Amino acid sequence: MSALSTSAVIGVIGAGAMGAGIAQVAAQAGHSVILHDNQPGAAKTGIDNIRRQLEKRVAKGKMIQGDVDNIIARLQPAGAIDALADSHLVIEAIVENLEIKRQVFAQLEALCSPDTLLASNTSSLSITSIAANLERPEHMAGLHFFNPAPVMKLVEVVSGLATTTDVAETLYDTAVAWGKVAVHASSTPGFIVNRVARPFYAEGLRLLQEGASDAATIDALLRQAGGFRMGPFELMDLIGHDVNYAVTRSVFDAYYGDTRFEPSLVQQALVEAGRLGRKSGKGFFDYAESAAKPQPTFAEPANMELPALVVQGANSTLAPLLERAQEAGLNVVYRESLQQDGSPRLYLGDLALALSDGRCAAERAVNEGLDALVLFDLCLDYRNASAIALAASHTASPEVRQLATAFFQHMGMDVAWLTDTPGLVVLRTVAMLANEAADAVLQGVCSAQDGDLAMQAGVNYPRGPLAWADSLGLPFVHRTLTHLQQSYGEERYRSSFLLRRNALSEESFHE
Repeated sequence: MSALSTSAVIGVIGAGAMGAGIAQVAAQAGHSVILHDNQPGAAKTGIDNIRRQLEKRVAKGKMIQGDVDNIIARLQPAGAIDALADSHLVIEAIVENLEIKRQVFAQLEALCSPDTLLASNTSSLSITSIAANLERPEHMAGLHFFNPAPVMKLVEVVSGLATTTDVAETLYDTAVAWGKVAVHASSTPGFIVNRVARPFYAEGLRLLQEGASDAATIDALLRQAGGFRMGPFELMDLIGHDVNYAVTRSVFDAYYGDTRFEPSLVQQALVEAGRLGRKSGKGFFDYAESAAKPQPTFAEPANMELPALVVQGANSTLAPLLERAQEAGLNVVYRESLQQDGSPRLYLGDLALALSDGRCAAERAVNEGLDALVLFDLCLDYRNASAIALAASHTASPEVRQLATAFFQHMGMDVAWLTDTPGLVVLRTVAMLANEAADAVLQGVCSAQDGDLAMQAGVNYPRGPLAWADSLGLPFVHRTLTHLQQSYGEERYRSSFLLRRNALSEESFHE
């Protein structure tokens, strides 16, 4: 099947921000749209809000008034659900309450043609459960837009147990025709994005709780080293801790208490205190007009002469860093021999530096027979990263720390010293994101391609987690997770069977 024709009437139930946004998307694509809300006047208000938003674009020269008028003319408010009877597709965007949604879809099934497609914009409820009591559950699917719907590109097309392939494909093609990036997902808790994204928040919260660093510094590292648009703490403040915590609790409960999704006591305390983020004026950060903008904690300049950088066992991951060092005027000397575990190591005189592998520096220094060791974090792009996290074994002297600081600062990078914590910031976050995405693929929630696409289009990740894992080498990612699990002794860090299997067979996720 192909996309619905623009002659098809689209019904939308719920005239709040999400419902009105979906109605706008459909109208902009050329459909006649009926917007219904059971609150008197709400549908008209929703359309008025759409007009105001579009006219702001006219004022900025991004649209012409005639286009706005045509879009608004295709939007019709409806106070009664009966007005949706002739719709070819009805999208529900109301309160996240299973019984209420079931009642609405039962009404729609009795009201509309047997061929009408029914879709829910739910972000957390089971499509299978919503459709369970329908006579034609095969015509029901999820069509999960992200807020704000006119701006965010991603739409998750979610198949329940009964949803037919034809229905899912029609909705997929329709979303693409509406200018969206569509992905297929099965109806499991969190679908793709709300499931795979949990470690982004969870690892930041754990690092903060353990005193590895402060919130502003962790945010800065994930932006400046990891390439993420926002760090976890500023993003949670933007989303609202009540919302973010509720989603985490929902996914945790739905997976029967799997520790990978365990909620944070730190975030729970914020919710209990009413510190919900931007909307309440305070979360991890203070948003009062008089409040100072939080600044990351970076090392003071360490100006000192640097010895030659000796590289033992270079690999493709570190090649951009070494090129950057050469471009910064450092003498880089390569040695071919590898350490026993194959991990590259860098030397500045007596200082040994190594990319983190999920172990803490103290453990590696002992295991590798080193007097002192400084670990550095993963970067999305070592050529252009503007910050990096470091951690040192307890045997490292202040002079050794200064030398490590000077090395990275010489290449124009801000340096954040963390406590000696396994996996540092970017590496452990990326490894856990890839691990969760691998489990989603293993369990048939999505394909590897759709998993990566969803995270890039839905939450603006700089790279798909599975593609990122492929580029790092799956044996390295698996080893990192194994070390994290050994360090903490927790199932939370267990490696996905699919990731482990592919690492052992040297297969990528995208072959």
